[in-house]
Amino acid sequence: MSSPTTPGREPDPLLAAVTAGVRLIDLGQPFFTGMPSSPNHPGFRMTLIRRHGDMVRPDGGSAANEIIVTGGHVGTHIDALAHVSHDGHLYGGVDVQDVQRGGRLTAGGAEETPALLTRGVLLDVAAVHEVPVLPPGYGVTAEDLKAAARRAGVEVRRGDVALVRTGWARNFEDTETYLGQKDGVPGATEDAARWLAGIGVRATGADTTAYEQIPAGAGHRVLPVHRVLLVENGIYIIEHLNLEEAAAEGLTEFVFMLAPLPIVGGTGSPVRPVAAVSA
Repeated sequence: MSSPTTPGREPDPLLAAVTAGVRLIDLGQPFFTGMPSSPNHPGFRMTLIRRHGDMVRPDGGSAANEIIVTGGHVGTHIDALAHVSHDGHLYGGVDVQDVQRGGRLTAGGAEETPALLTRGVLLDVAAVHEVPVLPPGYGVTAEDLKAAARRAGVEVRRGDVALVRTGWARNFEDTETYLGQKDGVPGATEDAARWLAGIGVRATGADTTAYEQIPAGAGHRVLPVHRVLLVENGIYIIEHLNLEEAAAEGLTEFVFMLAPLPIVGGTGSPVRPVAAVSA
């Protein structure tokens, strides 16, 4: 197939690559009523508010539609910079009391979270330890991330989106295990967050409900990794990823795409991230 072009212009390399053929690999979880969600957030609910046949048009046509109620941090989502404060301040030293008015935030809201089209890297920490799933409460360290990068043969670079696989997505249909209120959830430690921040990644995500190490019985009592990434460094966090297909296909680096909803004054947005690879 010839490359797309306009007379007198060179073909756009990105458009040419897409025209040559790309394959998209989903990196997110499905949204459904009853799906697991953090106890800190209202859950996802969807129901048909109008069913086929409730109203039939003169030509025989009918339509159905739904109503959706959800928190902004339910299912696969991205945290806006307004999501977490520390000592009363958001990223950039913004006083949260100055911007938290009228039921929304006027700085760092979801409408300011950028769409992402950049290099993604998969850091498969479970594979480093030769297990399908990391143990509950395991703390993913900077050394784990470095080992995962070496295993993949990639270098994490400034501007990347670094995706950390723990294998925990395999527990998604078992809400009690997945949320880990009793036994804990594996996740990044403050040490790992500082390593990524030192590199200057644009965003980072994991296949758990919180991008944190959750020890047994601790719940979401403190969120030091959120503080390091969001508040101190302005690095976006993506949670509830499903990295199993990507790992099974041996992905290491790829084109990463994500577009948040521009929810004005919101603290997060549901997303559907994908990895794009050559067909």
